[in-house]
Order: sequence, then structure tokens, then C-alpha cells
Amino acid sequence: MGATPATLTMSQWTTPSVMPAATPASIAFPPAPSTRAAASEASAWPAATAQRVPMTWVVEVGVWAGAVCWELAESRLMAAIILVGEPPAKGRRATLGAMNPPLIGVSTSVTVAKYPERAYVNAAYLNAVQQAGGVPVPLPPQLELPGRAELLKRLHGVLLTGGGDVDPARFGEPTHPTTADISAARDGLEIELTRWAMDKHVPLLAICRGLQVLNVALGGSLHQDISSGPGSPLDHSQAALQGNARSMTTHQVKVQGGSRLAGILGALEVDVNSFHHQAINRLGRGLKDVAWAPDSIIEGVELGDNAHFVVGVQWHPEELVGHDRTARNLFAALVERARASA
Repeated sequence: MGATPATLTMSQWTTPSVMPAATPASIAFPPAPSTRAAASEASAWPAATAQRVPMTWVVEVGVWAGAVCWELAESRLMAAIILVGEPPAKGRRATLGAMNPPLIGVSTSVTVAKYPERAYVNAAYLNAVQQAGGVPVPLPPQLELPGRAELLKRLHGVLLTGGGDVDPARFGEPTHPTTADISAARDGLEIELTRWAMDKHVPLLAICRGLQVLNVALGGSLHQDISSGPGSPLDHSQAALQGNARSMTTHQVKVQGGSRLAGILGALEVDVNSFHHQAINRLGRGLKDVAWAPDSIIEGVELGDNAHFVVGVQWHPEELVGHDRTARNLFAALVERARASA
């Protein structure tokens, strides 16, 4: 890739002979709605006959470049495509949907046990969002205010990912001996993300732990360990599998006809993988259970309010997108809804 482009402000004008190549350092987020409106009002599209020097928008991470296109670099890192010209007004931006991938915030895990503290995320989530046409933006729990608030303003969708257990104190229960990998920082960020997404009508897809976080954020509770309850014929943790276990399916899920989830999947029965030992117990406010395993464990939920796109599944579709249409449909639905609301 080429040299890192110089940083410009909105008041600087240039006519480059050669457009600089984008680098990962020049990744830029679109502005918050208020900033977008101000920019559009301040500078409408010039008339075709107007003699005006074009403007190259290139900025560093965290500041909008005015770019309406993105591409994935060969390294699979995101690189902004540098455009010449002013950013379009709001109405014109709406016509550029196919060229304007939405930013999907992706929650991350955190570890302090084996290494110095770090945030990390399974690349399968990032790849699934990219394949669906979105731009994944990892959200580390260590991100503090006001940076967190500024980043949230720029997101068009949220993906809550799998990981460790939710602190049972958040739903008023003592910790079970099998409960593990609790992160207060991650719990706090993801519960905040959930409530923010619902308040702002930002589309949200919740996977495995994410479904459990969604439920707890809305006042629900969890079974802390399925195997400690009444006997179940299913091994929801796929503990016996080896090799390519994450892309293998081990049980079936039945989906309620007429539900949003059924419409997204395009099926009433799906074969799923399974990597969890906890499950929904008491449903959170406004949630409907719409998918179940053969042992009646809740495998899918959605918000009863159709004005919000809030869907959660207990399995791991990010590991199945390579060969399963229903898995791809979940990420496509999130990205398309995010694009429509961008």
C-alpha cells in the first residue's frame, strides 16, 4: 500500500495530481448525525457549471473523511477509499447505499489471565460482517468515556458476540461453581450497548453470550449451568467433538412461523452448532422466545416491537456462513437494516 496520506481539515483545499493510497491509519468513521447535517448544510453539491477546486478528504482514525466508499485491503484490514469532492447532502447520501457500507460495532472479549490485559474477538465475526457488506468495528471494553460515546454515535449496527459468562449478580443470583470468565468491564459495555441500541433504534444482532446479555439487560435471568438442572439429552457445549468442531452442527432448532427470525432465516428448522453451558431462564422485558432446541432450551429471541431490529440466537452462525444459507441470512439482515438506518 502507498504512503500514509497527509491529514487535512475541512477548510483545506487541494488538487492532487495523484490520489494517495489509503492505509489502515487513514480509516475514518462517518460523522455523528448532527455533524453530518452541519456539513451538508454548509456545503451543498456544486452545480455542474461551477468552477470550484475539488477537495480531497483524508483524515486519521476517528474523524470523518467524507468518504462514502470503503474497501477491504488485501491484508483484510479496512482501508478508506479516498474520494475527490464534497460530501453529499443527506438526501443524496441515501441514494449511495450500495457504496456506503454501514459500520457494525462488534463487542470483544477481554482476558487478564494468560497475558497482559487485552481485548480480542474471533475473526469469524469480522469476516461474517464483511462478507455481508458491512464494516466491523471492534469495541474493546477498555474504551472509556468520552471516546466510547463518540464512537457509538458513528455506529449503524451492533453485534454482541459470544464469550465468557455474565455476572449472575446482574440478575440477582449467587455465582454457580461452573460460572467462569466473568468480566465486569465487558458486561458493563455490552449492557450499555444493548440499551443504547434500543434507545436509538440501532439494529442489533446478539449471538450466544450476546443473547444472554440482551436478556439480562432487559431484566431477564439465566440458567447458570444447563447440565446442573434436569437431565438434557443434548450436549449444548459440543464437548465431545474434535477437529473442525466449530463448523459442525449437532442439533436442530425449531423456529416459530411468522416470527422475524423465521423470515430472516428463511426456514422453520435449522441445524446448528452449540457452545454454551448457560441459557435463558426468565425472559427479559419485551422479548419473545421464537426458537427452541429439542430439550426446550430457548435458542432464539426477538423484540416484540417491530420498530426495533433486535434479534438473538444461542448458536454460532459466524462459524457456519461458509456453507449455511441461514447463517449468512442473519448477517445480511443486520447489515441491510443498518444500511437502511444509516
